[in-house]
Amino acid sequence: MYRSRITGLGFYVPENIITNHDLEKYMDTSDQWIRERSGIEQRRFFTEGKDTVSLMGARASEIALQRAGLEPKDIDFIIFATLSPDYNFPGSGCLLQRHLPFREIGALDIRTQCTGFIYGLSIADQYIKTGMYRNILVVGSEIQSNILELSTRNRDFAVLFGDGAGAAVVQRSDNPRHGILSTHLHSEGKYAEDLVLEHPGSNLKNRMSIEIIQQGKHLPFMRGNAVFKHAVQRFPEVILEALEANNLTIHDLDLLVPHQANLRISKLVQEKLGLRDDQVYNNIQRYGNTTAATIPIALSELWEANRLQEGMLVCLAAFGSGFTWASALIRW
Repeated sequence: MYRSRITGLGFYVPENIITNHDLEKYMDTSDQWIRERSGIEQRRFFTEGKDTVSLMGARASEIALQRAGLEPKDIDFIIFATLSPDYNFPGSGCLLQRHLPFREIGALDIRTQCTGFIYGLSIADQYIKTGMYRNILVVGSEIQSNILELSTRNRDFAVLFGDGAGAAVVQRSDNPRHGILSTHLHSEGKYAEDLVLEHPGSNLKNRMSIEIIQQGKHLPFMRGNAVFKHAVQRFPEVILEALEANNLTIHDLDLLVPHQANLRISKLVQEKLGLRDDQVYNNIQRYGNTTAATIPIALSELWEANRLQEGMLVCLAAFGSGFTWASALIRW
């Protein structure tokens, strides 16, 4: 079997910077309250008429392709992770395919929310290992600001999320010592309603009504304490699972890139694993939680800062709605 390797990274975030102080105008909150509970200082919101989920994905993809030394015609398959597609159908992967001069290649949308990029990376890894494809584009892109109600009733959720996109080019490699070593995917659906956007849903004959809107059931819902409790358990588990699968230990790890859900979660995971500050990368302070885009945005920033050195052992890990959790171990 072949090995797959990330050879190009890129990201795009909208130009509109929304600070915690900006949110104080819409809801009963404060900069201190948001920082203490999440670590977030600002986030980006899209511009209507300029930014769409697929267009943001295309902008991130152009950068990733350039850095990989490839053109769109070289890509064999697109994997697009998002919880906020342009349309209910068709998928945003097909829309991305028309934004850039790709061939008539397959485009797969996946909906595992915060773990979407790692799930996408795992799918790409399997296609490349088996020899089906040589070059795959994996994208995570989200516009969430327009499903948030900037109000006190939706405050616990609305302050956490932002918009953005990240992309990675995954290529076949003949180097057996570098690339994606393994990926590990999990789900536990009995907790699905602890982090959910229920309506408009297909379980009702009338998908949307005045009553649903008045009750706020069209808004994302989260049992914050439950999500926090499970996240701080599952993150270390899936990180250690990846290391053990490759006969490695936490002492071998050079860098952890966690999904940017909450800075408090990242800090607790870091403490549990005994990692130094320089071994864990966090950028939630600047972007908030961009769901499927958080990890490729973080990886792109690390690449730009020359912090992804050849031979480094890097672990990606995520937890989110579903519940789902996942990890990928990479020898850079």
